[in-house]
Amino acid sequence: ALLLIMSMGSWYILIVKLFEQRRLLSEAKAAAETFWQAGTVKQGIDTLKEESAFRFIAESGVAATQHHEGMMGEVPLSDWITMGVQRASDNVSSRLSDGLAFLATVGSTSPFVGLFGTVWGILNALTAIGVAGQASIDKVAGPVGEALIMTAIGLAVAVPAVLSYNWLVRRNKQCVEKLRAFSADLHSVLLSTAAKKK
Repeated sequence: ALLLIMSMGSWYILIVKLFEQRRLLSEAKAAAETFWQAGTVKQGIDTLKEESAFRFIAESGVAATQHHEGMMGEVPLSDWITMGVQRASDNVSSRLSDGLAFLATVGSTSPFVGLFGTVWGILNALTAIGVAGQASIDKVAGPVGEALIMTAIGLAVAVPAVLSYNWLVRRNKQCVEKLRAFSADLHSVLLSTAAKKK
């Protein structure tokens, strides 16, 4: 039952994460096609979807330029914009990583859960054989063979989880690179726009 829960959780996370990554990559493409063609950052934001991660980063950058006052005004504008954009980008990157720890845990622990099931099954089989008082090969092979199935199930759960984890981490790096590139370009645009206003 535990291995079944781990397997279902792994497949669920894999599907959800693939969907999130595909959406973010399509948002990156849309941002590259529409956002940078707009006349101003505000107009560029309007071209992005409401739930777009790139819109969230751009709005955070604009908010940083508009709220550079009071004690915050002591911080250089460039650093303040960098912090605002970086925090938003880190927030999106953090959400991309949600669930990956579960995959890593399943990949590393499910073989041991399967092995524990095997040991438990062999112990029960040997106890039953001892009570019956018969130790012939046909009496031993059946129960021990059934117990070994748990190890195979543990490996069958672990292998897809490890492969999924590695694949998703590699795809996450692509997504994070898109976010960083957008954030760096946005920082430059916001800083030059603020300088012109002064």
